[in-house]
Amino acid sequence: MIPEKVLKVLNEQVGKELYSAYLYLSMATYFDAEDLQGFAHWMKVQAKEELGHAMKIYEYIYERGGRVELPALEKPRCQWDSPLEAFKQALEHERFITSSIHNILELARAENDHPTANFIQWFVKEQVEEEAQVEFIVRKLQKLGDSPVALYMLDKDLGNRAE
Repeated sequence: MIPEKVLKVLNEQVGKELYSAYLYLSMATYFDAEDLQGFAHWMKVQAKEELGHAMKIYEYIYERGGRVELPALEKPRCQWDSPLEAFKQALEHERFITSSIHNILELARAENDHPTANFIQWFVKEQVEEEAQVEFIVRKLQKLGDSPVALYMLDKDLGNRAE
């Protein structure tokens, strides 16, 4: 059985992962409206990945005899001034998720919940990758400046992200 405090934060994390998917899908709508289908594709793939994270925690909760309680989701922002601004927000959001994952790990350890501490390690590693991917795109966008040709090339590159 999962300790009550740990169950509470795991349920909160399911909501955060669902919100992540919702946010990235909203970013995809922005990019589609801007005719940046490669950027939109990248965000759609990211949204699906975040749904997968939510389901991974969902299944874990039930595997340990807990019960999932889904929170209401806040409406995400749907407009940005530039692709750079959208990806900067994505990076900020990934850092928020990383902090949340680290808090779960610390609580699981404090509660002597070794199974959850072990389970959450996958997410710790995953967040390193998530932040690195988004930060790489932010750096690229910063270097590109206002070059439409460079933006087109990056859009084409991001459209190749495997699903």
